[in-house]
Amino acid sequence: MNLHVYISEHEHFTDFNATSALFWEQHDLVYGDWTSGENSDGCYEHFAELDIPQSVQQNGSIYIHVYFTKSGFHPDPRQKALYRRLATVHMSRMINKYKRRRFQKTKNLLTGETEADPEMIKRAEDYGPVEVISHWHPNITINIVDDHTPWVKGSVPPPLDQYVKFDAVSGDYYPIIYFNDYWNLQKDYYPINESLASLPLRVSFCPLSLWRWQLYAAQSTKSPWNFLGDELYEQSDEEQDSVKVALLETNPYLLALTIIVSIVHSVFEFLAFKNDIQFWNSRQSLEGLSVRSVFFGVFQSFVVLLYILDNETNFVVQVSVFIGVLIDLWKITKVMDVRLDREHKVAGLFPRPTFKDKSTYIESSTKVYDDMAFRYLSWILFPLLGCYAVYSLLYLEHKGWYSWVLSMLYGFLLTFGFITMTPQLFINYKLKSVAHLPWRMLTYKALNTFIDDLFAFVIKMPVMYRIGCLRDDVVFFIYLYQRWIYRVDPTRVNEFGMSGEAPTAAAPVAEAPTAAGALPPPPAPAPATTAAAATAAAAATTTREEASTPLPAKPTQGASSASEPQEAPPKPAEDKKRD
Repeated sequence: MNLHVYISEHEHFTDFNATSALFWEQHDLVYGDWTSGENSDGCYEHFAELDIPQSVQQNGSIYIHVYFTKSGFHPDPRQKALYRRLATVHMSRMINKYKRRRFQKTKNLLTGETEADPEMIKRAEDYGPVEVISHWHPNITINIVDDHTPWVKGSVPPPLDQYVKFDAVSGDYYPIIYFNDYWNLQKDYYPINESLASLPLRVSFCPLSLWRWQLYAAQSTKSPWNFLGDELYEQSDEEQDSVKVALLETNPYLLALTIIVSIVHSVFEFLAFKNDIQFWNSRQSLEGLSVRSVFFGVFQSFVVLLYILDNETNFVVQVSVFIGVLIDLWKITKVMDVRLDREHKVAGLFPRPTFKDKSTYIESSTKVYDDMAFRYLSWILFPLLGCYAVYSLLYLEHKGWYSWVLSMLYGFLLTFGFITMTPQLFINYKLKSVAHLPWRMLTYKALNTFIDDLFAFVIKMPVMYRIGCLRDDVVFFIYLYQRWIYRVDPTRVNEFGMSGEAPTAAAPVAEAPTAAGALPPPPAPAPATTAAAATAAAAATTTREEASTPLPAKPTQGASSASEPQEAPPKPAEDKKRD
């Protein structure tokens, strides 16, 4: 078969006689040949510089048209002697890619100056904050699938059905042509503008096996969730780039380990979520738990949610953070008594919520330690917050005062967030106990933190996030140290409000001391009969019952004190004779 590649700015190509449109022509290719070519792998390639018209420079489209014909035939239908419909297969595609370029107008709130490019500012004023620009990538691969599956029209599973073309008369399908740009990374695209007179293009032809084609087709197919918009597609393309870079640049053994721990990470995340809900749902006592830390966690979650909404983060991330906020709000109902005051309504319409500390929190020493911990914490937290706010205002650019407040709080929490974990450490230190902590949930979260440390070395991420992973490791090791030094004490209350000793257990009675100089009692003689053994067992039972009975507070008159040695009764005559 012969390969004909044409480049045109028209979506439907008919100008076969224009020599400028013909980009590449390769003759005598063999279907399913994996041994020809320069590298003996069945692949061929062609490189050339394209002279682009003015319409393409001004955000216009450009298309590639690929024709495969049997040897001796031509793709032009006007050449009646050389054209045959069943001997020609055609596929076309737009090779430039339109991407959104967002311009965020930021400035220093004090001076009003910005470091943004003046040209970018002018384009933002002319075209708005979002501009659609044509981008170019110099590589594209044409694959012809080496497949002999007897496909029947209507039975090809998606997403393969969009690539298999059937003849309307015979019902046979044409050879499958696939444009492969899976390994074209988003970072390698660059914008097309009037300063570019030509564009480089390298077109490769290779055969492709069926199973690899299925993988490429499944990865390249867009999600059917069209209501989420094209912005989600662009974000998913950028997220896939990180996976592709990991596949290309990471050691295979480390990559396999990363895939395994990713699955484990998902399992641990689910278990941590499950045990966190279970712990707070079954909690009866708040002894040893920092209630203020729960409220501070709600504040942190709200700041993160408002920050990602202000910065147009991924929709999936927004949903996950929103669910986290709902869980933190639910925890408030478990650590405090929440009531709706219907007499004093907000704006005369909505009941006013009231919050009151639970009795188990007020009556314990935990409240005192919790207030003390946050008082000490404020001595460090507020000066750091003030310094960071001044730094952010002087040296960073923001969209407005609202964005400055959110970015300042988010950056502060990301940098010094580990300080908010110290009140619980302080309470553990004062109580000399860690039995009240949800150790299952903490263990799962700690394991996930260690897994995040591994990802920090494999996937590119901000330095501040890596520092956050390290700080969580340090705090958890402090928890482990406290668990080691505060040994198990059965009198301490655990996370379910229970202790190791029975609530009605009697105090042990000390044995009466033996008088000084008194001889120990003689050993009991061996039982001679079964009746004698039964009598001795009954006597021993009576003795144990008497010993287990608590002593009266005051001895009765005529009775000897428990601490004084009692005289032995006189021995019978027979016993004296036996002695």
